Amino acid sequence: MNINDIITRLNEVFRDVFDDRTIVVNEKTTADDIEDWDSLAHINLVAAVENEFGLRFKMREVSSMKNVGDMISIISERGK
Repeated sequence: MNINDIITRLNEVFRDVFDDRTIVVNEKTTADDIEDWDSLAHINLVAAVENEFGLRFKMREVSSMKNVGDMISIISERGK
């Protein structure tokens, strides 16, 4: 799975979770870039990403994610 495919799918997940069709994420996107991305939304987002990609993040992975790029890296590694 290449990075562009992952980003395309993540964009759809983010748009669904935040109910905002204008969201476009990239590797540098952080919670500061999306208005409603708070701790509760983060939990919903992680669950939605896990469902989309058929994986489960480890707690240490979730707590170490600083931006969407970190999420992409984990998904990319697991997709091999």
